[in-house]
Amino acid sequence: MTNDNEFEDNQPDEGHPGEVSSDDQGLEVSKEPRKPRGPIEEEVDGGADEEKQWYILKVQSNRENSICDGLRRRVAVAGLDEYFGEILVPTEDVAEYKNGKRKVVKRKLYPGYIVCHMVINDDTWFLVRETPGIGDFTGASGKPTPMLPHEVERIVKAASPEEESDEPIKTAIPFRVGDRVRIKEGTFENFEGDVEVIDEANGRVTVMINIFGRSTPVELEHWQVEAV
Repeated sequence: MTNDNEFEDNQPDEGHPGEVSSDDQGLEVSKEPRKPRGPIEEEVDGGADEEKQWYILKVQSNRENSICDGLRRRVAVAGLDEYFGEILVPTEDVAEYKNGKRKVVKRKLYPGYIVCHMVINDDTWFLVRETPGIGDFTGASGKPTPMLPHEVERIVKAASPEEESDEPIKTAIPFRVGDRVRIKEGTFENFEGDVEVIDEANGRVTVMINIFGRSTPVELEHWQVEAV
């Protein structure tokens, strides 16, 4: 899994019992009854002894953490803890620099999605779908599709603070390739150019500036440039 587009947003077809609408707070809430027949009605029973798998849930952007908390509470209240494992917001550690100070923060890998380790059965499926803010499982026609092993490894490792990673912490760089920037200090101070390369691992950007009528790449620390 490499980007948000890799998650296929397969919302239910029109007229499907899992159609989603919005409540007064703008949250996506399932309108289906308490116990309708669902897309997993012909699946295995999903007993507590069945192995849990990881599933991707589409949720309202910017509310991933609160929706995770809400789902955890509903699981506890319903007494379905044995069918659920971790419920996570996919994140990664990145370094930010403010006022010359470095701070490591969590950045969402896939805004608008959370992941859940669970057993699928009628009770768990409907509990998840009825949780405010959750739109649907990802999968064909709303049928939950487990994540692939390499997806699980990356997301769970990044989202679990107790897991140590050998990968260096990336730097959060507030620019994109093609952005117009101005160099704030150094040999080329006050030159303007376009961002050509972004190196989050080392916190640097390469800017194409015009020197004597020629486009020249200049590698700089990200804090040496500012948006125009």
